[in-house]
Amino acid sequence: MKTIGLIGGMSWESTAEYYRILNEEVKNRLGGFNSAKCILWSVNFNEIEFYQKTNEWEKCGEVLNNAAINIEKAGADFLILCTNTMHKVSDQFMKGVGIPLLHIADMTAEEIQKDNLKKIGLLGTKYTMAENFYLSKIKEKGLDVIVPAEKDQDAVNSIIYDELCKGEIKDDSRSKFIEVINKMMSEGIEGIILGCTEIGLLIKQENISIKVFDTTIIHAKKAVEYALSY
Repeated sequence: MKTIGLIGGMSWESTAEYYRILNEEVKNRLGGFNSAKCILWSVNFNEIEFYQKTNEWEKCGEVLNNAAINIEKAGADFLILCTNTMHKVSDQFMKGVGIPLLHIADMTAEEIQKDNLKKIGLLGTKYTMAENFYLSKIKEKGLDVIVPAEKDQDAVNSIIYDELCKGEIKDDSRSKFIEVINKMMSEGIEGIILGCTEIGLLIKQENISIKVFDTTIIHAKKAVEYALSY
């Protein structure tokens, strides 16, 4: 079994989900007392969020690069970054790192392709929905990606940062997400990407009539698949 390196803490609520899914998936595949071999470096999200807000992305990259280098030194065989948004600086934080990164958008696009869907909706932080670093990865796979209108992007972003990243799960916020998804369904989307690792704490498949692609679950399971490949 390869050792999984995790850069987490953005937020720790979703990183805890990664740890649970990794270990459950290894146990399901191997049985007995088997669990995931992993090394977790958890950053202080307050520092990262400040650099996001002040548009100092290069400083975000420096923090994550330090984490990646130290995880490799600790013996990890590959890396996963337990957040969607911070893949914005993936090129920077992988500088000088000799082990591979499993990019969350690539892993998600592969899962969507298995279902032969063509038009997909994307929810996430405003950075993820509005900028090209994530959208381009999905579009490269031949998928048509739809994001919410700007006002709805603001609402989704606010719920993520003001509630979900703080562990607050509210029914009215779930209703708002469902309302936004329903609007996107009227534009013809066939599935929805939960493109922020906290959204899966609020929205489940049973809440939505179309296929839900929870990036946290997909990413963690792909990491196990890679860890067990020979």
